[in-house]
Amino acid sequence: MGVALPQISSCGIAFAFALQGWGLLPHLHESAQEQTLAFLGSTVFTLAAILLLSLLARRGHGSVEARVGTAYALAGAWSVLLLVKNPAGEHGLLDLLKGEIIAISDFELGVTIGVFALIIAALFLFQKEFLLVSFDRDMAVTLKKNVLTWDAFLFLLIGLTISMAVLSVGPLVTFGFLLLPPLTAHLFARNMRQFALVAAAIGGMTALTGFCIAYRWDMPVGATDVALLGAIYTVAFVVSRLIGRRRVAGLV
Repeated sequence: MGVALPQISSCGIAFAFALQGWGLLPHLHESAQEQTLAFLGSTVFTLAAILLLSLLARRGHGSVEARVGTAYALAGAWSVLLLVKNPAGEHGLLDLLKGEIIAISDFELGVTIGVFALIIAALFLFQKEFLLVSFDRDMAVTLKKNVLTWDAFLFLLIGLTISMAVLSVGPLVTFGFLLLPPLTAHLFARNMRQFALVAAAIGGMTALTGFCIAYRWDMPVGATDVALLGAIYTVAFVVSRLIGRRRVAGLV
């Protein structure tokens, strides 16, 4: 899901701008208006994909991996096709999809900070409900929690997070930071609190370090960040395996 949803979000951006190329929406000339259009297309596609994939997963028919992989492939293909048929694609849409991190405008940065602040506040305020509904649905039903409502609210927050991230930094950086810090943290964390804190710390430190490296060596910031995350995960994986072998040897 971490790989598929950013790609689906990108497809939503491409579709929103394609509507302009087809004459179904007026062409926008202000950056704020283009940002709003891209955000709406990204959010609608992301939320629809989350709801559909979640419903199919809970029905238990077919392979979850196959559905997610199919969604990723189709979203990537349609993003390309929509760009080909969109005359405006060469004049800004490709930059949105790539994620020009250091070229982001003050308006876009302010909107991103504002949306993420609201999302963090919601996650903090309703963390007990989200954890209960996500990990113990039977208990949630017993306590008369409205499971569908809390699911929908959580999906909305996830969709907004991914949509804003794709708009700000592009799909590559988004799914890189969605996947690699949690994978690295999972190697060492012993509970959910450690898992969340370690993953967040890895993501934050990598973003800063990657930016410094990219600035020093004149490289793309996004690609540098993701490559650095991959290197950290590789080292962490090797270290965790060595620690595991030493523990086994000690028991023997």
